Amino acid sequence: MNFGIDRLLAEPDLRAALKGRRVALLAHPASVTKDLTHSVDALAACGDVQLTALFGPQHGMKGDLQDNMMESPDEVDPVHGIPVFSLYGEVRRPTAASMQTFDVILIDLQDLGCRIYTFVTTLLYVLEAATEHGKDVWVLDRPNPAGRPVEGTTLLPGWESFVGAGPMPMRHGMTLGEMGRWFIDHFGLAVDYRVIEMQGYDPEAGPGFGWPLGQRAWINPSPNAPNLSMARAYPGTVMLEGTTLSEGRGTTRPLELFGAPDIDARAVIPQMQALAPQWLDGCVLRDMWFQPTFHKHVGALCSGVQIHVEHPHYDHIVFRPWRVQALAFKAIRALYPDYDLWRDFPYEYAFGKLAIDVINGGPGLREWVDDAGAQPADLDALAVPDETAWLEARRPFLLY
Repeated sequence: MNFGIDRLLAEPDLRAALKGRRVALLAHPASVTKDLTHSVDALAACGDVQLTALFGPQHGMKGDLQDNMMESPDEVDPVHGIPVFSLYGEVRRPTAASMQTFDVILIDLQDLGCRIYTFVTTLLYVLEAATEHGKDVWVLDRPNPAGRPVEGTTLLPGWESFVGAGPMPMRHGMTLGEMGRWFIDHFGLAVDYRVIEMQGYDPEAGPGFGWPLGQRAWINPSPNAPNLSMARAYPGTVMLEGTTLSEGRGTTRPLELFGAPDIDARAVIPQMQALAPQWLDGCVLRDMWFQPTFHKHVGALCSGVQIHVEHPHYDHIVFRPWRVQALAFKAIRALYPDYDLWRDFPYEYAFGKLAIDVINGGPGLREWVDDAGAQPADLDALAVPDETAWLEARRPFLLY
């Protein structure tokens, strides 16, 4: 199969529209061709592409910054001498000055299919800037490794943030190219937009169900996205960033596990199974121990739970990571009613709101966890209508 970058390089007819125009590239470490050449180098070596600017999203063009809220500076590419503008530094949106360095911007970002993964918001900000400044936007499309399933409540009005670009559920089930089409329609953007579609991509095909296992190498799109298992679990485990529980940063399996020194995973798992066994289909939970080398609970021995979502423990159709993690919170709250679960800090520069609420685009999940009388059916009652509505809303914008 071919990703968008592969097609652009292989098909001169696609590049014809770039002739004589200044081209920018928004990329990160996973922006590579099928032979693992970085897109910057591949485009720079392409004689009919005039590459004049580069842009880097969160974690930087190099992907070197481990944690959230660690900013990257502007710089100059040391190989090609091209300016690199950071979209996660002094600014989150392209500046007017940076927008004058190109005519067309190519976006070649490997996404994870989750609303909170900030590359989605960066796409929207670029589309809005392109509308204002009369620039063209091309998305060189890549797979959504989480596939087509949809899960979670819709972000509520007034809860927009850098981890919440618009009213979509946590797990949106679209590629970045498709999401751009929805953004343009939903926000009424007047921008010349084009998607260089993938060839041979089937998001419903196993064993990858969104990621072409056996055909493409996995490269971390961000430092704590090391494999397909993380991508599958992430729409649930990302909520751990809003809690005092470790999400496994500082271990070799970040965002596939959770735990803390003062919980008993051997008690948490049975409690989850007792509360809503139907929410645990499609994966296997295993109690384990870990000691983070940095971040939350650094150096402390943590009792934890790993969420296994690889063969033979994975069922793509029924696995619901957002509910699995919500159930873990509910189980911990039941076992330890006074547990200091919610982390209070300005998550992704959203001040005055609890991080867990910013992550979920509203307070509904937290309120459900903290309400001792609330049942699994009550969270379903919040989420299922939103999930059903999104399946219909996204339908006109799907390309595969």
